[in-house]
Amino acid sequence: MRIVIAEDAAVLRELLAQMLTERGHEVCAAVGDAEALKAAVAEHRPDVTVVDIRMPPTHTDEGLRAAIDIRERQPGTGVLLFSQYVETKYATRLLAAGSAGVGYLLKNRVANVAEFTEALARVAAGGTALDPEVVTQLAGAGRRRADLDTLTERERDVLALMAEGRSNAAIAQALTVSAGTVEKHIAAVFAKLGLPTSEDANRRVLAVLRHLGA
Repeated sequence: MRIVIAEDAAVLRELLAQMLTERGHEVCAAVGDAEALKAAVAEHRPDVTVVDIRMPPTHTDEGLRAAIDIRERQPGTGVLLFSQYVETKYATRLLAAGSAGVGYLLKNRVANVAEFTEALARVAAGGTALDPEVVTQLAGAGRRRADLDTLTERERDVLALMAEGRSNAAIAQALTVSAGTVEKHIAAVFAKLGLPTSEDANRRVLAVLRHLGA
């Protein structure tokens, strides 16, 4: 993968660049602010970017706004938001611009190198990667809705794994059930939530997250 990193903490920025380079990826640029990120993406046209949400000068949502701008200008570029905290409103804003090739992970996921690089590769390939903590908080807010209360415990498990961006096969492996069982659970989830079934994994994740965040 060709990658641009935007992280204002120099130590973490260098760690990410070193870790990804050692695994055979090309880090085209590693920058510390949103404007430098946009310039680097325009110049290098990477497969994916790793973007800290809070960067100079105000350390609020500069990274998020830059990510949305990148999605509009270079829609083929994957964007993986990176944050120290769960901020579901930011995940919702990014996903609202289109769920193909987007992700949101907490920074502590870097400790699991395999998990982090797998999520990055999924985003670069046009998939979705959402931190389980983000999914849990979105689901917790959404469960106040009566139609979500109709889901069984196993259907909620499937919904959470779907929202993380996992394929049917990965869900089956995680829950130790057959692929056919997963398909039945997904069909039930969509039916109970009033959402149309779809073979497009990205579209289904966006639909579910929008519903949960409503």
